Amino acid sequence: MNLQTHPPVQSPTSDLIETGKTACVVGAGFGGLALAIRLQSAGIATTLIEGRDKPGGRAYFWERDGFTFDAGPTVITDPDCLRELWALSGHDMAEDVELMKVMPFYRLNWPDGTNFDYSNDEDDLFAEIAKLNPADVAGYQRFLDYSAGVYEEGYVKLGHVPFLDFKSMMKAAPALAKKQAWRSVYSMVSSFIENEKIREALSFHTLLVGGNPMKTSAIYALIHKLEKDGGVWWAKGGTNRLVSGMITHFERLGGTVRMGDPVVQVHTLGSRASEVETESGFRQRFDAVASNADIMHSYRDLLGNSKRGKSYSKSLNRKSFSPSLFVVHFGVEGTWPGIPHHMILFGPRYKGLLEDIYDHGVLPQDFSVYLHHPTVTDPSMAPEGMSTFYALVPVAHMGKLSLDWDEIGPMLEKRILDEVERRLIPDLHSRIVTKFHYAPKDFAGDLNAHMGSAFSLEPVLTQSAWFRGHNRDDQIENFYLVGAGTHPGAGIPGVVGSAKATAKLMVEDLVH
Repeated sequence: MNLQTHPPVQSPTSDLIETGKTACVVGAGFGGLALAIRLQSAGIATTLIEGRDKPGGRAYFWERDGFTFDAGPTVITDPDCLRELWALSGHDMAEDVELMKVMPFYRLNWPDGTNFDYSNDEDDLFAEIAKLNPADVAGYQRFLDYSAGVYEEGYVKLGHVPFLDFKSMMKAAPALAKKQAWRSVYSMVSSFIENEKIREALSFHTLLVGGNPMKTSAIYALIHKLEKDGGVWWAKGGTNRLVSGMITHFERLGGTVRMGDPVVQVHTLGSRASEVETESGFRQRFDAVASNADIMHSYRDLLGNSKRGKSYSKSLNRKSFSPSLFVVHFGVEGTWPGIPHHMILFGPRYKGLLEDIYDHGVLPQDFSVYLHHPTVTDPSMAPEGMSTFYALVPVAHMGKLSLDWDEIGPMLEKRILDEVERRLIPDLHSRIVTKFHYAPKDFAGDLNAHMGSAFSLEPVLTQSAWFRGHNRDDQIENFYLVGAGTHPGAGIPGVVGSAKATAKLMVEDLVH
């Protein structure tokens, strides 16, 4: 076992007030890292415990044959929500992380050869829309007004607000009802846009947070406003460098990191979390405990000896979870300036494919591929003259699709690479230097993800806000949640927003 403990580093900022309070954050994904930084910045002595050999959670990375492969996520939006984590203690994120602009944001490609470059350059985007249907330019402008409205209601006003009781959600309901939150993103986009390809181009984004565009609340149209205002970014050296920068900053503030030592139990005494115990035998009392681990793992396993853990894991079992992913990482000879950083290669079906993944739980013959090509922005991700890629396809989680991934994985990997070869890189197979895939069983095994779900609870309206896991547990008064399973949900801005909401509660509870 790789057990490392990093001694606390004294912060150069002398204005951090020591509160004498202690907190433990379980799991060093983006949500856990952001929460740990906020707590440490508030003077709460924070210990961050991570089970794997590297921090990052879903933002893990591998180095193979000179190539750097990020596990994901790869799309950074709303960089200000990240910069704020450094600004809390008078620091600048640029000390630790260099962000690079990505343009276009995405190139969307259909089987008939149509390309659509999506960005926040208005003239370019209007021209792209007009190529497919001139009448939809005006419709897109109306959609953008709608997106700005839901961004204000859903992200600015509610994105960092914890929903601890039903009443708090009912207060928000009229404004969201006015924005027709009960409708799906696809349905709302379709009310403004006539062309089917443009409908797909403006609704696929929910897939990046685990949501079916045909079912996910229209509130998620706010992603367009988020991208339009803040752009799409890449951390130089990979998303893993953003993770590394967050760890560096946390330790600079005096935080403690335990790596490679999974938490096995959160002990409770009455209505309080009392101690955290790890696999190595480390056991310590804390004034508060927050979990960035998978929500089912947190309650069923970490709190499994408590009455609350047993009862809440049963109710979580009745909820619907997001799909899993199958990801092929590959390093190739040659550079590909014509292939942008992010591409969506749509398959022949859209709605039917989504039904297969979300409803029917079958492995379809066709698929849509998200292709990630970081070396076009940042050549440091591969040896000179070579390129790093990953190709990702959503697949049903293991609760709906029970397959032997050891057997199916290599076959699906080949089919995905065949598709990329057919549509983009004619001699791809002969150029591959190194490759490997990551399947639902890896999400389950490495990340304790329930049924291998890649995004935790499915982001449907009946599992949003108060209906998600609560930022502070209802019964264990000093146990908190952060990350995709709590409000507001998955994605970097989502989990960083959850950290802001949870930190506010914890600081109020511990310090005031």
